[in-house]
Amino acid sequence: MPSTFVIAQGGGPTAVINQTMAGAVLEIRRRHPKARVLGSRHGVRGIRDGDYVDLTDIPEEQLLRIAATPGAALGSTRDKPDAAYCDLVLEGLKKADARAFIYIGGNDTAGTQQILTDAAQGSIAFVHAPKTIDNDLKENDHTPGFISAAEFVAGAFLSVDLDFRALPGIYVGIVMGRHAGFLTAAAAAWRDEDTDGPHLIYVPERAFSVPRFIDEVKETLARHRRCVVAVSEGVSTADGKALVESIVPADKLERDAHGNIKLSGSDLSRAFENALAEGLPGKRARVDALGYMPRGYIGAVNAVDAQEAFDAGVFAVDAADKGGGSVALKYEGGKTVLKLVPLANVAGKTRHMPDDYMLPDVNHLSEKGMDYLRRLVPGRFKIGRPFV
Repeated sequence: MPSTFVIAQGGGPTAVINQTMAGAVLEIRRRHPKARVLGSRHGVRGIRDGDYVDLTDIPEEQLLRIAATPGAALGSTRDKPDAAYCDLVLEGLKKADARAFIYIGGNDTAGTQQILTDAAQGSIAFVHAPKTIDNDLKENDHTPGFISAAEFVAGAFLSVDLDFRALPGIYVGIVMGRHAGFLTAAAAAWRDEDTDGPHLIYVPERAFSVPRFIDEVKETLARHRRCVVAVSEGVSTADGKALVESIVPADKLERDAHGNIKLSGSDLSRAFENALAEGLPGKRARVDALGYMPRGYIGAVNAVDAQEAFDAGVFAVDAADKGGGSVALKYEGGKTVLKLVPLANVAGKTRHMPDDYMLPDVNHLSEKGMDYLRRLVPGRFKIGRPFV
């Protein structure tokens, strides 16, 4: 019986996660023409339940069309295996005669691979292929999925700034990002002048204060007659608690299988609406949660992001042949290169946006932060300057 490679997708879908799957499948076929390739539906849950799709003989043309489609074609999950669940997953992999398991996802997915690696004791190669729009994986300069999502966010805030030039007021856009502010910071990537929005950026790496927020909005309105704000859904107060925790009663907070609190939704939006209504009564204000839209928007699939995601899948097969680990995107010599790093360096860890990416005591990006984002998300549009 030929050996088997198992591939799965975990965590939030992205615009390019299917590129990684396709890259891995095609590379397995090239290196191991007699191997079976099984795609586990809904992450490790599919392995536990024996729920697979056979990817071995899917025509390359069809596979590449799936690769260019946003979302997670195999389905995803946020299940986190405990010891009993882990035993079932390992049993499922052994039943499939798996020589390697490639799991595409973020730091929680890497954590799952670390748990399975420790339990399997070398009988199967476990590989973590990177994916997250949060851009928060240790050992990585940036992650597949981030560039496309960042381009969506940059375009959205450029557009809304033009809108609020025409009809001045206050705009607050809430952007995904639990512990890292990279995606929220991307709102500023396409700014050309200091007067352009977003005028204020609030990220999880800095303590958030409602009174200070109101004061800064007032100051910005006095200068520009409008104020466009980008805020991470994961902003926290000085005590280290997520802002949503100070709004929603503890017994009403929703958590996922990894213990993560649900951050976005109507409660957080309403909190900002109430703060603006009380602190700036009578001012035209709008609060929007961008929600899931940035992470898999078909109109903002970046070509570089897609290629890097595909390449990460190819490299994951080489990593499997070398015994496993985590695939990392490094930036060396003016280009992105792929490296294999230990799972333990990535699993369950969070890469935060560097402090020097933000200006001291000012809620906006420094030149270093702008340079980083503009390298990854260069401006695609040349706008005519409005008369107002």
